[in-house]
Amino acid sequence: MHVFYLKAPRSLGDPELRHRNATIGHSVSRDLQSWRVLPDALGPGSRGDFDDLATWTGSVLEQDGRWHMAYTGVSQADEGWVQRIGLATSDDLVSWSKHGMVCEADARWYEKSGEEVAEESWRDPWLVWDQDGDCFHMLITARANHGPADARGVIGNARSQDLRSWEVGLPLSRPGEFSKLELPQLVELGGAWRILFCTTQDDHSVVRLGRPGVARECGTHYLTAAQRFGDFALDEDCFLVGDAVGRHYGGRLLCHGGLWRFFAWRLYDQRGGFVGELSDPMPVTTGAGGRLTVRVPPE
Repeated sequence: MHVFYLKAPRSLGDPELRHRNATIGHSVSRDLQSWRVLPDALGPGSRGDFDDLATWTGSVLEQDGRWHMAYTGVSQADEGWVQRIGLATSDDLVSWSKHGMVCEADARWYEKSGEEVAEESWRDPWLVWDQDGDCFHMLITARANHGPADARGVIGNARSQDLRSWEVGLPLSRPGEFSKLELPQLVELGGAWRILFCTTQDDHSVVRLGRPGVARECGTHYLTAAQRFGDFALDEDCFLVGDAVGRHYGGRLLCHGGLWRFFAWRLYDQRGGFVGELSDPMPVTTGAGGRLTVRVPPE
């Protein structure tokens, strides 16, 4: 099993500095618990490249015997505020060749950097092959170009025939709940299609927090739709795995040996101290109505 992840030196001190000092790390495991660290998969590009400041993770997809990685890049020219998607390929998952920037936000539907907002959110690409549509899809952390600033988070969408030329389309979800929905992952589980996403306790909209019982959680949740690329929305307010501190972030679902497991980065400990480690796998079950549940062990 291979895992690719955002990586930055602990010597930075402040964990918030990691985003502009990040490379894409790579580790492998046979049991999903003990991991061997390999050399970084990707790092910043040459001066003037779209990713010459830092590279952030996305996803890897095998097609016709070759591996393709969609990843996020930020540049020195934009001081890291504008995010764009790049492509890299590999024959062995170890040595990667970059092919430059392939996709950026389209102002027809998505918020762009300008006078009103500095950061242009267009990151965390998740690659999917659509057999029925005979094309690739890319799910992206994005923001709608309308509505209250604290509620513009959406799952962006783009399509391609060759992974290099992309047509950006309408979001797969509607704004209104969060300012951002990070690290999307599309899976079919519990009789429906799910998009996992994560967000922090500071990213809940005022409208959302006005509903009875809604808490400021940090962690991983999911959207649901009947169709693979349908209109995704929340089933319920309570997070799949979340708490007020943010112990688990950036969660992923994995079917291994016929069983579904949940992984996440241990972002903070119970006291709020930064951890920055990959969790052990956690069992996933489906209940009434296809509701997903993760059994999180006590710390």
